[in-house]
Amino acid sequence: MRELKDLQLLIDEAVTKLEYPAYPAELYEPIKYILQMGGKRMRPALLLMACDLFGGDVEKALAPALAIEVFHNFTLMHDDIMDNAPLRRGKTTVHELWDRNAAILSGDVMLIQGYKLMMQVEDRLLRPILDIFNTTAVGVCEGQQLDMDFETRSDVKIDEYIEMIRLKTAVVLGGALKIGALLGGADTKDAELIAKFGENLGLAFQLQDDLLDVYGSPEKFGKQVGGDIISNKKTYLLIKSLELANKEQATELSNWLNLKQFNQQEKVEAVTAVYNAVQVKQYAETTMQTYADKAFAALEKITLPEENKQYLRDFADGLMVREF
Repeated sequence: MRELKDLQLLIDEAVTKLEYPAYPAELYEPIKYILQMGGKRMRPALLLMACDLFGGDVEKALAPALAIEVFHNFTLMHDDIMDNAPLRRGKTTVHELWDRNAAILSGDVMLIQGYKLMMQVEDRLLRPILDIFNTTAVGVCEGQQLDMDFETRSDVKIDEYIEMIRLKTAVVLGGALKIGALLGGADTKDAELIAKFGENLGLAFQLQDDLLDVYGSPEKFGKQVGGDIISNKKTYLLIKSLELANKEQATELSNWLNLKQFNQQEKVEAVTAVYNAVQVKQYAETTMQTYADKAFAALEKITLPEENKQYLRDFADGLMVREF
């Protein structure tokens, strides 16, 4: 079994070898720019990992893995436009460096490039794999729309939030693993199970992200603590706290959500105090564990040698233990 970091490195090298026409430069330069920003390359590495686990040829799975990475970066390019984000991974975003129209059009071409790369799988697998890719791509767009809808709503429920993060984040992990499994020779049942493993792990990971935003140590988490609170992001913690809060606590939360001018540290401390009072952290941890357990339950049913299953268990454990 290849190490995950080796697979990530393999993707990194393959990304640098992707060739684009020199003309028109304004169309292709932004694509090269965003792809060379780096990132963890986790999604395409998962595709290669699944292929490897089922005994397939990792080299032959490189093109579809790159398709996943190009598609993922296309969604980031368009997300940044929607969010008016000035930075991505510490660098200027495409729409800021060029302009919005260039970022829209370059993103469109990236989506098509993703399909061109995915088309390189062997004919007998092309239809089922494109079907998974399509379902995944539509899911991500639905998730992004729900996320934007939630910004203006004050009545978002937990099950709606879970569905949004499932679509926006988790389906890509599941889809990448499913495509990789099929490329590696897995049957439909095992491909479905590894997709279920990935999707539930993705949900647990996102809930952990919500928790770490408030309760993580900034050195280990690598992000500003309380960023979600400052930007009024509808996270599990906020939605559940509004559900659990008494009248006084609910008023306190609403006041902070509606304030246009505020001291950031003061807001983070006040909202966190309400979170602590309603003990929302325990609820979030329990829900996170529920999805992790579902992931492991799916993993148990996969027809793979024990050592390969252990590899997946270790991968999941590594993903789920980012320090608080």
